[in-house]
Amino acid sequence: MLTIKKYAAIDIGSNAVRLLISNIIEQKGKPTLFRKSALVRVPIRLGADVFLNHRISKENELRLVDTMNAFKLLMASHKVVAYKACATSAMREAENGNDIVKLIKKQTKIKIDVIDGEEEAAIIAATDLNSYIDSSKTYLYVDVGGGSTEFSVIHQGKTAASKSFKIGTVRLLNDIVQKEVWLELEAWIKQNTKDYEKVDLLGSGGNINKIFKISGRAAGKPLTYFYLTSYYNMLQTYSYEERITELDLNQDRADVIIPATRIYLSAMKWSNAKYIYVPKIGLSDGIIKSVYFGTVSSVNLV
Repeated sequence: MLTIKKYAAIDIGSNAVRLLISNIIEQKGKPTLFRKSALVRVPIRLGADVFLNHRISKENELRLVDTMNAFKLLMASHKVVAYKACATSAMREAENGNDIVKLIKKQTKIKIDVIDGEEEAAIIAATDLNSYIDSSKTYLYVDVGGGSTEFSVIHQGKTAASKSFKIGTVRLLNDIVQKEVWLELEAWIKQNTKDYEKVDLLGSGGNINKIFKISGRAAGKPLTYFYLTSYYNMLQTYSYEERITELDLNQDRADVIIPATRIYLSAMKWSNAKYIYVPKIGLSDGIIKSVYFGTVSSVNLV
């Protein structure tokens, strides 16, 4: 007997807002399968407002309401039965964040949960990383966002340490990350990886996914520290406009890809990692699985 139902995840990040719709395939006596059905990304860049002005602008407030209305219609069209919407760094730091959450609930009926960095890391961990990794190895998992980056040390398939740092691509673009935060991150990575003979990186986020795609590597094969360094140096020889026209990057990717790569390279350097694996998972995937397994509260759409 085969049953298929659809769940959705809404990720309201500092750089972009995403809707992921997944097919949940249940078969008697077999593991549940999770298959991506649709993914929509809208680059609203809330962090550009919040990290500089501490508030979400009226323009982006209206864009966010329009986006949530569009997502609601898409979920209805796909016959989604349950969803969860999570907002991260930008929304939790915005002075008017709670007001906007209430406005969206009133105008679109979409309920948004503003989560902290630790909960974000925990939801990402629900993606069942063990299906992507070698449980005999040690990894530093790095999920780069616009406002913050989540780091987890995974040893023999279990999380040994986890922490969120306010180092994100939009913050770095606006030059508002203090040197002390970098020093704290460096110390944390070195302290939590020093006891392991070899550490590989696991990278997630739209920027590392794009770099991996450009590299032409086969799925499951890692990028090297040398490759990522060379790509980082190459990016900086192009202007923002040239990255769009000559490197074929979207305009909302062409600027953030440089600070994102800097974060991954820093993590590799401080953990002495030579390889970075890119399993293409993130917060949205974690939300879907958390909803299915009942580890977070969700909202029924039908």
